[in-house]
Amino acid sequence: MNTDHVTYTAFTGWVDPPTDVQGALDGDLECEVVVIGGGINGMSTALRLVERGQDVVLLEAEFCGHGASSRNAGQLAGAPGGDLQLLNLLSRKKMPGMMRLAEHAAHHVEDFIAKHDIDCDYEATGNAFAAISRGQMGRVRRVAKIVTRAGGHVEVGTAAELGIPRGLVGGMRELVGGMMNPGKFVLGMRRVLLDSSARVFEQTKVTDVTRDGGEVVLTTAQGRVRANRVVIATNAYAGEWDITPKHLSVPIYVIEVETEPIAPERLAALGWTSRMGLVTQHAIMENYRLTPRNTIVFGVRRLERGTSYPLPEKVPDPGLVEELAGAFATRFPSLADVAIDRAWGGWIAITSSWLPLAGQVGDDIYYSIACNGHGLAQAPYIGTLIADAIVDGERHEDLQTLWQEKPSFPRPMMMSGAGLRAIWAVDRFNDLVNGSRRRARFRA
Repeated sequence: MNTDHVTYTAFTGWVDPPTDVQGALDGDLECEVVVIGGGINGMSTALRLVERGQDVVLLEAEFCGHGASSRNAGQLAGAPGGDLQLLNLLSRKKMPGMMRLAEHAAHHVEDFIAKHDIDCDYEATGNAFAAISRGQMGRVRRVAKIVTRAGGHVEVGTAAELGIPRGLVGGMRELVGGMMNPGKFVLGMRRVLLDSSARVFEQTKVTDVTRDGGEVVLTTAQGRVRANRVVIATNAYAGEWDITPKHLSVPIYVIEVETEPIAPERLAALGWTSRMGLVTQHAIMENYRLTPRNTIVFGVRRLERGTSYPLPEKVPDPGLVEELAGAFATRFPSLADVAIDRAWGGWIAITSSWLPLAGQVGDDIYYSIACNGHGLAQAPYIGTLIADAIVDGERHEDLQTLWQEKPSFPRPMMMSGAGLRAIWAVDRFNDLVNGSRRRARFRA
């Protein structure tokens, strides 16, 4: 696969940055609730709060949608993320609640898109847990039983039955969710936010969060905000302040790349008739999806851990892009001559349990981590539920499912640099022995 002329970008490859970036906070002000972070979690929280009649300020270090919200693969998941077999083993009683939350979250985003007429190329295709080998197909069947027992809606089939590329063995289709352009979605949500009564300050990095006289005080370079309540909705960046719970999450840098436009007849030859997004059953997933511009976006496969704050703004490592290109050529041998056009990446947050979570620090600071690779659906929904909890003083059952009564978290041992390398090595060993390369060539 040709990687000679890749455009590396520190922003997303889905859209260009907005041309109307809002001014920074200049001076001091007060409000009822201040939201830190202008991603899909923070924007959804602010929108719901103003809808409920609250005086809201939102502070964003760059511009709304700058981070992981716009840099992902655009797969709106209808099932929980993480290793569902392990989660079922350790937290079986939680699985029905997690399944219900995941499906409600996907429907919530679909309703938001329709309500606000957001043009983000959404297709309600569902997504597939794709198997590249017989071993992975066995895992798919076990996961399907877990999901079905928890109340989820999925179907298992061969590649032909599901309409996914014939180089795969088969998979499990989530009947809820689909595909979108996440950049267009985020800019659409940003438009709705800027049209609301929320006071939005972009280019405003919060440098400290403290308490003073019964209020929470947020310090920025050119002013301070005093509020009765604060919502920390900064995903991977939440560890920048001392007030954030220790070990809340680990910042992980992930990469997505996009091919050059591919001739329609070559794409049709893959047998990808469902247009579903694909997530392989590796310990560290590979994702693949078609786009309306006749390209394929794919990524992840290897995780880079952030070691200190502030997290750097960076472009993907060319060596890792080369590795992704090699994986693409293995999965799609008939397209091995296609070139990669662009590559981008971003920081996401992974919790020690690989589950979304939310909670409070005292009575006045709320936090959530709703990513773990499935944040496009869950982050907006959880932000909305937190807003309702602030106004109503009680938590929806879906929020209660992931609520942490105490802001105390274990050290995420497997998220160390050595742990991530070991997981990657296991995936590569399995790829070596499972015959997936030979099978993909034969089926193609």
